[in-house]
Amino acid sequence: MLTIGKLAQAANVSPDSLRYYEREGLLAPAGQTGSGYRLYDAEAVRRVRFIKHAQACGFTLAEIRELLHLRQADGACCNDVRQRAVEKKLQLAVKIRVMQEMSVALDSLI
Repeated sequence: MLTIGKLAQAANVSPDSLRYYEREGLLAPAGQTGSGYRLYDAEAVRRVRFIKHAQACGFTLAEIRELLHLRQADGACCNDVRQRAVEKKLQLAVKIRVMQEMSVALDSLI
């Protein structure tokens, strides 16, 4: 079992980030010590790393929460997660196109 500080070190995030993820329903401690310290298992390290990776891919915390729920759902399959990833990629493609158009407009302004 890991304390919040050890989990933060292992996942390369701050303890404040972990507390925020808890408030957002993305992470839950596996238990507590007698003095009230949060304790996390090894799965928490993988979960936090997944959250950070998903954020780097452009997913919002709300979308990450959905992905985590899909992962735990009995009826969910890889196609459900894949569909979410495809949707995110399409959204990013639109943003890229808009930003490229903005860049061209700025070029003409300059």
